[in-house]
Parts: sequence; structure tokens; C-alpha cells
Amino acid sequence: MTTETSAEIADPSLAREAEPLVQRLVNDRAASELAAQDPTLWGPEAESEASIRLSWTTLHETSRGLVAEIDALRAELYEEGLTRVVLAGMGGSSLAPEVITATAGTALVVLDTTDPAQVRDALEGELERTVVVVSSKSGTTVETDSHRRIFERAFSEEGIDPARRMIVVTDPDSPLQTTGEESGYRKVFTADPNVGGRYSALSAFGLVPAGLAGADIAGLLDDAESIFPSVSADDESNPAIRLAAALSAAHGSGSEKVVLADSGSGIVGFADWVEQLIAESTGKSGIGLLPVPVENVEAPGFATAGGDATPVTIGPAAGAAAVGTHGSLGGLMLLWEFATALAGRLLGINPFDQPDVEAAKQATRGLLDGPAGGPAATPAAVDGDIEIHAAGEWLSPGVGTVAEALRALVNAAPANGYLAVQAYLDRLDDASISVLRPELARRSGLQTTFGWGPRFLHSTGQYHKGGHQNGVFLQVTGAVDEDMEVPGRPYTLSGLQRAQALGDGQVLAQRNRPVLRLHLTDRTTGLVELVKAVQDLRTAS
Repeated sequence: MTTETSAEIADPSLAREAEPLVQRLVNDRAASELAAQDPTLWGPEAESEASIRLSWTTLHETSRGLVAEIDALRAELYEEGLTRVVLAGMGGSSLAPEVITATAGTALVVLDTTDPAQVRDALEGELERTVVVVSSKSGTTVETDSHRRIFERAFSEEGIDPARRMIVVTDPDSPLQTTGEESGYRKVFTADPNVGGRYSALSAFGLVPAGLAGADIAGLLDDAESIFPSVSADDESNPAIRLAAALSAAHGSGSEKVVLADSGSGIVGFADWVEQLIAESTGKSGIGLLPVPVENVEAPGFATAGGDATPVTIGPAAGAAAVGTHGSLGGLMLLWEFATALAGRLLGINPFDQPDVEAAKQATRGLLDGPAGGPAATPAAVDGDIEIHAAGEWLSPGVGTVAEALRALVNAAPANGYLAVQAYLDRLDDASISVLRPELARRSGLQTTFGWGPRFLHSTGQYHKGGHQNGVFLQVTGAVDEDMEVPGRPYTLSGLQRAQALGDGQVLAQRNRPVLRLHLTDRTTGLVELVKAVQDLRTAS
């Protein structure tokens, strides 16, 4: 049964501030023009990009034909005993399928990492019943290409024809389409090229891996279709208009961070999906909304949100929530997509480009030209099993412990700044590091985000470089026990992982943002030492 999708502005003060913006969007007929795919909504500078990025507004209709095709392929695979689906994809190619399948309770192995141990775990999971979905809009995503090469080799070594186990999702005429067709891969799906990655949840990028894993993708489209009339209506009650107006009004009052907590929605991981949508769409030209997913409505940052942050629930408004968004998964996806695009109009930015993403990719490519993902780095200090590295000139020479370095990083944040924790580790075996987010938020008083590297580079990475320049950055890298070659490439996975961390840190430092990198020479003991150092901040401030 479809759940009614809504957006409630629970804070009376914010509701009053948002009302003029609600009226502006209604009077401008912005919602109906967005539904009609009018590329002029964001001004002349954005028109060219917007004209090839608006097909997402009708995916609930245009993707219908995919359902039967996906169902037929799934039945064929299952008949052959191929019941384990691995998804190799980054950003928009992985976040939506992960949420869809987790919410449906169906198994999908998501590979959005360059950590050798995590990739090895995926390889060791019964190759005889595994099919790999290789998903990349551009067809050139370095992480995804690496996964494809590694799995091809693994299948061959097991005497399995790789082509029968590979399914591609990509844009028409991409290099990946060419590879898939020339290699005789089992199936090549080409998606609508006029849909940007972060708006592609209801396209082939979201539906193919989720459907092959057994999720009800027809129901997902039904839920989106049910809300389309309300999000496209030029009416004050339009939930997308109300959500866009609330977020934009808050931003205008200095509340540029959006703290996201689940309040019993029944949807698993929705904040991780919407994080990319908001950050990449709005974080540019020195402004934007920084999404801060947190553990629950009682978590530090949500329950303790200050004037620089707006607490928003996925589910009914609860706790300190200023806004609540409630509904089915498909309905909420379309609601947030419409609201984000409309917020872009109110903020005066183009919600469909990502001008600052390429810088980190270029820096990574430059480092990959050298051995081991870049030149050796001399730590500023070593504290137990943790090396302390700093990009830029912000760390005093006398710092000798991790606790001191963390304190210095927190103190380097400007008023109403934020702290971004970026873990270039194995998000399965090293999952305990996620405890750093609430601990650092509680002790620093800063809004604190947490991202797994390199996947956050395809999500919040745009905001870090293009949004409000008030962030400080904690990178955590770790020694690798057993590396993995990337067939046909002159680098290993750990070399790629290291180059991505150093490359992104390099670009942030060039923008005068403080970057602290803590390298765990032993991951197990280093993580314990790091948590202890964070706890010491309580008395070290």
C-alpha cells in the first residue's frame, strides 16, 4: 500500500520565513515548469546543462519498459543458479540500489571502494553463483573499471567465462558500452543520457541492480508515480515546494547545514542517498547546503543543532526536527529530487553540474603516475601506531600526539564551520571507525560528517571544494596487509586508494582548508588508539 508522501515544516519560525519563498515558487509556476522539463528555470548560464539533465522528472513513466526486461533477465540468471549479485559502481550508480535493496531486505554486494581487503571479501563470496553489474554513467570511472578487470580475471582463473557473468549499465556510446559489446558481455543496458547520476535512482542505474537482486522495482515506480501530481503542482501545499522553501530560507538565515536523521521511516540508508543529491546539486559558487547524516534524532548534531543547521527527519518530524519528510521510498526519492532542483532556483545555482569534482580526479591521476600512489610522505609526528600528516601550513611544528593534532584541527575551524571525517578503509572490517562521527561532534561542538573514501568523492566531494569554505578535514588511511593488482593497469588497489586520499587532500589544501591525515600503520591497534585520542579531547580542549 502506498504511503502518502509529505513534507512538514514543524518549526513555526522557519515556516514563517519560508512562506514568501513558497509563494514565489507558486507564482513562478516553478514546479509545473520543472515537471515539463523547462531548462530556463535556473537562468541563462545553467540552461545548456539543464537542457540535457531533466528527463528524471518522468522516469516513473519512461522506466516502465525496463521492469519486464530486468525481471526476465533475473529469472534467466536464477535458473542458472546465479543468485548472488555484485554491483561495481560509485556515487549515483551505487547509492540508490543500496538503499532500495536494503529497504526491501534483498541481498546486494556493493563495491564502491578501492580498499583491497573489501574487494577481496567480494571476490571470495561464491564466484560460482555470482553475477557482476558494472555500472558507470561515463563508462570511465576508475574504481569501477578496476573492479571489472579484477572480476574478469577472477572468473577466468576459476574456469568461468567472464562474459556470461558481466552485465553493464552505462550511457549510450560510452567506452563501457563499447567494451561490453566487444567482449560479448551477457547484457548491456544503456540508460537515458539526459539524466544526471545523482538524479538516476529510478533509471536503469537504480533499477537494474536492485531488480536483479530481487527488489520490487515496479512498486518503486508506482510510489513515485503516485506523488508526481502533488510535487508538480503550483500549489502552496506542494511538499516539494515547501521543502525547497524551508531549506532555502534556512540557508538565507545562516543555517547552511541540513542534519538528516531517520525517525522510523522503515527506509534503510536514505540519508546516504540524499546526501549526494543535496551536496552535489547545491554545493558550488561558495554557497550550498551541506547534508549531515546522523545516527538518530538523539544524536549529537541533531538534538544539539545550533543556528547553522536545520534538523530534518526521514520520517515524521520528531525530536528537534524543524522539518519532517514522510512517505514511501519511491515517493521520497521524487520529493527530494524536485525539492533539490527547486532549492537550486531559490539559491541561484545550477543544480545539475559539479564543477569542482574533476580537480580531485586530476590530482589522483597525477599521483598514479608515480609508484605506490604518489611519493613517500614524511609524517609530522608518530604517535603509537598512527602517523600524523598535515596538508598545508596550519599545524604547529610542536604537535606530537594524535589528541593534540585533533585539537588543533578542531581549533582551525572557523565559527559555524564543520568537520568532515573521511575514512579510506574497509567499510566492513573497519566499520567501528564510524563511532568517530558522534564522538567528535559531541566533543568539538562542530557539525560533523562521516564518509567512506573514495565513495564520498562522488557525493560530498563537490561541496567540500565548491560549497561554503568553512570545513576542516580528517582523513584516516591505513596500512594494507595484502595488496591487489589491477589487471592491465600500472597500479594496485592500495596505490589507487592512497592516490585518491592524497589527491583530494592536495586540492583541499590548495583552497586553504586544513587537512589532517592520520595513517594507521596497524589498523586494529591504530583504530583503538584513535578512538582513545578522540575521547581525550574532552579534557584536552
